[in-house]
Amino acid sequence: MKKLITILLTALLASSALAAEKHLSALFGYSVFYIPANNQPYVETYLDFRAWTLEFAKIDNDLYRATVEVAIVVRSGDSIVYLKKRDLMSPTTSSDTATNFTFMDLHRFSLPNGIYDLQLILHDKASGDQPFVYNDKLVVFFEKSKPAMSNIQLMSSATPTVEENMLSRNGYDMVPYFDDYVPAKVTQLHPYFEIYNLDKELAGQALTVNLHIEQLETHRRLPGFSHSVSRAKAGANTPIYTTLDIAKLPSGNYILVAEVCDPQGQVLLKRELTFMRSNPGVEFDDQVTEEEVAVSFVALLKDKEQLNFYIDALYPIASSQEIAISKEVMQDTSLAAKQTFFYYFWHRRNFIDPAGEWANYRRRLDYVTEHFTYPKTPGYRTDFGRVYLQYGPPDFIRDEKNFMAPFIRKGNYQKELTPLNYSAGDDKSQGTIHYLPYQLWRYNQLPNDYSNRVFLFWDEFRSGYYKLLNSSARGEVRTAGWERDLSQKQLEEDVMGEVGEQFERGF
Repeated sequence: MKKLITILLTALLASSALAAEKHLSALFGYSVFYIPANNQPYVETYLDFRAWTLEFAKIDNDLYRATVEVAIVVRSGDSIVYLKKRDLMSPTTSSDTATNFTFMDLHRFSLPNGIYDLQLILHDKASGDQPFVYNDKLVVFFEKSKPAMSNIQLMSSATPTVEENMLSRNGYDMVPYFDDYVPAKVTQLHPYFEIYNLDKELAGQALTVNLHIEQLETHRRLPGFSHSVSRAKAGANTPIYTTLDIAKLPSGNYILVAEVCDPQGQVLLKRELTFMRSNPGVEFDDQVTEEEVAVSFVALLKDKEQLNFYIDALYPIASSQEIAISKEVMQDTSLAAKQTFFYYFWHRRNFIDPAGEWANYRRRLDYVTEHFTYPKTPGYRTDFGRVYLQYGPPDFIRDEKNFMAPFIRKGNYQKELTPLNYSAGDDKSQGTIHYLPYQLWRYNQLPNDYSNRVFLFWDEFRSGYYKLLNSSARGEVRTAGWERDLSQKQLEEDVMGEVGEQFERGF
């Protein structure tokens, strides 16, 4: 089944380290949903303002209020496809210092499928500050009549709707939980999401939604933090709102996973949401016994050399501590030590089915070994192999061996490369850019990251060996002037060419 796009981000827009000075501070998030009845995707944006960071102005003798000008601009290429500008007013207060509260805004608008540039502009109208501008990529993609899921949105509360309002959804008023930080005082998660078009896939059969929590760094599935929701009949739009107890979840970084399963238990759809937990004084007990190891799948792995190969191939998904331990284990002559480490590695990621977790990774490893192995370099040690094992198969690949792009110098001073777009006036043709072989991989969504993340690999010496040159993914390689290197220095500095535009678009 084709991977489906989800979008969810939470970003601190601005903050101040100066107690004597105010600067607008807010949390911003957006989600993408879908209306199957008319095949219409829509975007829902969330803003949560810290009132104490705003300037309050007197509106009459006894009342004060802050006003934030909010503008949302969505562009497709050079065209604006959506623009909404409005004044958002805070609740009134009795003085300009009675501001220890937050207030929210929720806004919905429709967009067709596509990849867009989203711009949010905020301006505290009573302050002397310049407007704050936030930019991000927005991906909207739902296939008509195909099973799909919205992203997961955490809620603070849900109460029956008495009168329709901006928070109303499926008969309830739902207040979003804006932050991805969950303090100790929050003992329950309340996830909400929607499932689309399963009435065709399951033809009225029952469906089950399984939720569980994994550690972010290891993808270890945690015992005691799971929940199932059953529905007697799958529909065109099936909303899911449920509760997960996290009172005993220790501090750490986690992933909330929701899997939609058919009556036979097969996973049809899957979504993830990352969050950070603070819960001092609570710890895990995750030890395994020799008896568990002896009767597990690793008991069949008795070739030390083969086990060393498998252990070394874990590095793309292993933590720095696990990598350090694995090096010692590979030098250890004891078969039991290797088996114990290997079992514990997969038990930490899925205590229910460590063998199945390894089998899934083994399939990726077999693919990487077959397709990306280079003389004296195993497939998992290449950049292609490492990215594939860490993130899975990409959603889109562009493979160019001899890419060329004509370009123009625009005007007298501004330099801009515009392939196949010859303008009149002062524009002057500058010839053709020849790029070294490259591959562009796009992932619609990565765990703990935003949407539309791109990896660009290049064959610097035309030898068939590709290395990662640049990526927009969190924690990956960022190379200044990468396109100039790829163009063999034909591009001038600080000039974007056609491949740079491909990288920005993701295709």
